[in-house]
Amino acid sequence: MKMKTEHLVPLSSQTLELLSSILPAEDAKGLLFPSPYYPGKPISDGTLNSALARMGYKGMATAHGFRTLFSTCANEAGWNSDVIEKQLAHEERDGVRAAYNRANWLPERTKLMQWWGEHLAKLARGADVIPFKTA
Repeated sequence: MKMKTEHLVPLSSQTLELLSSILPAEDAKGLLFPSPYYPGKPISDGTLNSALARMGYKGMATAHGFRTLFSTCANEAGWNSDVIEKQLAHEERDGVRAAYNRANWLPERTKLMQWWGEHLAKLARGADVIPFKTA
């Protein structure tokens, strides 16, 4: 985390299944995706952006853009905006509310992430896809 604060991240069953198939490197120091250049540090969003560019998505997608996609889809699906913002590690900007509201929303965030995993799995199968039409 940029702000050096702990952020708990509930994971969907699909994500847990995928991660269980990945064995971290011996020298990863507890990191699932360690930097090949900086020992003890994770890969950066620049690494992910470079991978997207090599896959042909340069100028169309960014690593940070996936956070926007998640937020937009979850908001459009009617999820509680407080839950979505907490999942994205966005802190409350209203100083008074932030001082009194310490909710982590973990049960709701767990449900949200399971919904997201199922939503992505459906899209991967071609279900719920709305064809893009040009004018």
